[in-house]
Amino acid sequence: MATDLSKAQVGDELPAVEFGPYSRKLLALYAGASGDHNDIHIDTDFARAAGLGDVFAQGMLSMAPYARVVTDWAGLDRLESLETRFMSITPLGANGRFTGRVVERFEADGVPKLRVALAAHIDGGVQTLGGEAIVRAG
Repeated sequence: MATDLSKAQVGDELPAVEFGPYSRKLLALYAGASGDHNDIHIDTDFARAAGLGDVFAQGMLSMAPYARVVTDWAGLDRLESLETRFMSITPLGANGRFTGRVVERFEADGVPKLRVALAAHIDGGVQTLGGEAIVRAG
């Protein structure tokens, strides 16, 4: 059930979403479901030839729990925009923590809205995603 956004204030923290660990099986299943069969995500030999230690998660795989932070809180019907910057890779075995915080209340065309800062971090605190969402608060 979505939150009553009319009461949301700047500084409010959204409930975090935990996701992981990222496994070879998860990457393979996501590749099949999404059609993203880039070898860097599924072929260890290819990843090592590219100078990496191993395969790593598809960026869009991490965007699912990243988006859930705001949609679980506000409801999908209130989401107006979602922006993401890919900042670091997500290696095998990592666990993700996806968070959000209200950073602005504003009005556009007479409609109250909220700007929510979003972030994803993996074990050890490395930030992998960052950006923001705009949701209708009224």
